[in-house]
Amino acid sequence: MPHNASRHLAEGPRVGIRHFTYEDGAEFTARARESKDLHRPWLFPPDSAQAYEAYAARLIEDRTKAGFLLCEKDTGGAGGGSIAGFVNINNIVEGGFLSGALGYGAFAHAAGRGLMREGLDLVVRYAFGPMRLHRLEINVQPGNFASIALARACGFHLEGFSPRMLHIDGAWRDHQRWAITAETVTSG
Repeated sequence: MPHNASRHLAEGPRVGIRHFTYEDGAEFTARARESKDLHRPWLFPPDSAQAYEAYAARLIEDRTKAGFLLCEKDTGGAGGGSIAGFVNINNIVEGGFLSGALGYGAFAHAAGRGLMREGLDLVVRYAFGPMRLHRLEINVQPGNFASIALARACGFHLEGFSPRMLHIDGAWRDHQRWAITAETVTSG
């Protein structure tokens, strides 16, 4: 196994997950710029150094958030491979609720290769394992078929519909709510 694999919090056959760092800004923003056609109109990841620094700071410093980079496993570079995508757990609530809301995106070079599914599965297991969360939720715009397919493939179940739930790209957008709990995730 490559010496840099220790940076991963969890690994699958092709992807490892690790936390965001400020040093990831150049690669992350380049990937975001390359992926605008894939992301629009659903997602707007930071594509400049200044925007990335503010974004990463929230994920690194705010206890109610946890950001994970999905990195392709290879032997090149200290980063353990190129960044294929990201999964963020937002609005983490402790106490009796133990939940969080997921946001995610693949980068264009990795889209359609199954890397997001592998990475999302790793993040879910990490959230229900070391993070000790009980429930995760994904809110998806109804027309975002790729994101809905990913949620379904990873074992999330449709729970409901929220009209005008989130303000995205200048308007309040409807969302479907997909969720999973620790009890529904099998080990191994």
